[in-house]
Amino acid sequence: MMLRRGYRGDSGEMIPNVSAAEEALQEKARAQYQTIIEAHHALPKTSEDRKKRLIYRSKQRGWLEVDLLLGTWANENVSSLSEEELDSFEEFVNEETIDIYNILTLRSDIPERLSTNDVVSRIQQWAKTSPLGKADQSTYRDVKARNNLI
Repeated sequence: MMLRRGYRGDSGEMIPNVSAAEEALQEKARAQYQTIIEAHHALPKTSEDRKKRLIYRSKQRGWLEVDLLLGTWANENVSSLSEEELDSFEEFVNEETIDIYNILTLRSDIPERLSTNDVVSRIQQWAKTSPLGKADQSTYRDVKARNNLI
């Protein structure tokens, strides 16, 4: 039985404040909460779900520059990646945002642990020729709209 401190003058006593029906309801809620948490932390079961999740994570990094570069590349290319390439891309997406930005903009080399990752090299090559940041405002808006980044 849960006890709740209730105000009863200056008695300071602990009084029972939860009925059996409330306890049963709380127990049912705990079970539903656990089910929701387990589903939230579960890995995607299908390749299609995994691809959608990776595209979303690529677009929602928190830095506009990385969101645009990585999100645009993911939107255009993730659907055609093999399972091995998806593993490589996911490994790259798991990096810190600042590190992704520095790798994409060639400010730093690809780390040793990702050096065999062909996907990262392909993204770098794409970023070199990307119109994002190198074009006029209308081209920039068009690319954002086409890749669902607005």
